[in-house]
Amino acid sequence: MIPQGFIQDLLARVDIVDVVGRHVQMKKAGQNYLGLCPFHGEKTPSFTVSPSKQFYHCFGCGVHGTALGFLMESRGLGFVDAVRELAQQAGMQVPEEPREREQASKARGLADALQQAADFYRRKLKESPAAIEYLKGRGLSGQTAARFGLGLSPDGWQALREVFDPYEDARLTEAGLVIVGDEGKRYDRFRGRVMFPIRNRRGAVIGFGARSIDGSEPKYLNSPETPLFHKGQELYGLFEAQEAIRKRGRAIVCEGYMDVIQLAQAGFEESVAALGTAITATHVANLFRATDHVVFAFDGDAAGRKAARRALQAALTAIGDAKRTSFVLLPEGEDPDSLIKAHGAAAFENELARALPLSAWFLRAVSEGKALDTAEGRAALVAEAKPLLTSMPPGALRLQLIGEVAAASRMAAGDVESLFGLARWRRLPSAPAARAQRPALEVADLKARVLQWLILFPELAREFNADIVRETDAGGQPIDRKLREVWRAATQTAAATTGAVVQALQESEFLAEYEVIAAQGLTGDDDPGAARDEVAGAFARLGRQRLEARRAELLGRYQADPSEDNLRAYQQADREYARLRAGGGA
Repeated sequence: MIPQGFIQDLLARVDIVDVVGRHVQMKKAGQNYLGLCPFHGEKTPSFTVSPSKQFYHCFGCGVHGTALGFLMESRGLGFVDAVRELAQQAGMQVPEEPREREQASKARGLADALQQAADFYRRKLKESPAAIEYLKGRGLSGQTAARFGLGLSPDGWQALREVFDPYEDARLTEAGLVIVGDEGKRYDRFRGRVMFPIRNRRGAVIGFGARSIDGSEPKYLNSPETPLFHKGQELYGLFEAQEAIRKRGRAIVCEGYMDVIQLAQAGFEESVAALGTAITATHVANLFRATDHVVFAFDGDAAGRKAARRALQAALTAIGDAKRTSFVLLPEGEDPDSLIKAHGAAAFENELARALPLSAWFLRAVSEGKALDTAEGRAALVAEAKPLLTSMPPGALRLQLIGEVAAASRMAAGDVESLFGLARWRRLPSAPAARAQRPALEVADLKARVLQWLILFPELAREFNADIVRETDAGGQPIDRKLREVWRAATQTAAATTGAVVQALQESEFLAEYEVIAAQGLTGDDDPGAARDEVAGAFARLGRQRLEARRAELLGRYQADPSEDNLRAYQQADREYARLRAGGGA
């Protein structure tokens, strides 16, 4: 890998406005620059570039990122090539580390091993009449099996020994093909299963899905996480579907391998599926780079509704005003595979015609099971909608959904925005006004507010170093983990800009959320002084809440056991709390 320090130094040397300006004609608009988005057709400029945050965002299609990300998107470059081009523009030499060369060589070795295994499995399928009959029984043609590279893993403990000599090759375990058990015994991970090779966008095999033929459990088995295979980033069938997605102008996302294959055989070649995990924001963002329309088609049972809800959450963080998603919930007991086999392609086409737009599914999801004729039910709807709406990039769609929630809950749209803390992204009030109007916030909300300001003004991380450590050190909640990793990225980055911090967190599981916060920040006033006051106030309130909780805990302990030690401990906590209040703690 290219050293992270070099990447941060590179981003500090280049100006994103110069990089983007070579490809996009822009005009100064307040503190930012504005132009027509190069990633989708538009007549009204919505592509915003911030020189202070070194970050870009399109409020039409939702694409965003750093100078590196822009080169990757606009030029179709891989990460390493983008770094090299940016370094050339900045007059810098990309370091060639032995470790980098070693990792690249290792990746090639794993890819070669996986391809050898895929070829072996395909040969074994051709040699097995039973497996061929099984696939025919599932309704698959030989042409379809060949298109998706289906194979068969023999029902033997070390069948791969036939193609790998030595069988002890370390690549086999690193690629997830072989398991090392007790006492060092090695055996094939996949045995007696139909094999579904998983390919990246370039067609290289990076892992496998496998289905048992005899019904033994687990029915489906996937490759483990490896240096090449990351389930939360890859989609099954995307390599095969790329051309159809472009031609059809949509991507269909379903739940299983057989769904994808059956749909493709029936003419819906634009179909893909997640790899044994829930749909992630990364999945959706990758699809939106290929098309403006993503259709989620899930089973009509409880598990399918749950998958659709998770897909909704993922879509909201990645969608822009020029993109759209639709949701298809099939009849109870049906999946795309079974529906097409029983009723043909027309039945699935009919279900697509009845698909719900995102707005309708959103309102249905947040209102399900709630008595909206009661104040309590409407309040529950608002509470459930809050994390979904606050995860969205600002734009017309978010305003529309806020209006839907407001109407359903009998509230004014402005009140919903204020309750969710969204109105501040339009215009940040002065620090005294912000303190006067802020409502009482729970600990998680206060920390979420701090997280937002640290991403938008990373220079504050060093200033509030002790506060961040104190308030997150013992915390095990996701918000504590987010604060710690943003703090580390901000304090270890040479030029602490929003873009540099986001770039340093590319491997974080929370990356999509950080990117949304960075994009939201492009709509607000760039006022570090007001942000500093907000962060200071938040930490003061967190300190008071922590002391209040400690004082209550010690009082309860004293009441249960009125000993001198317990009394002294409570009195000490009470004095600390009184000093905090006397000193003006929030």
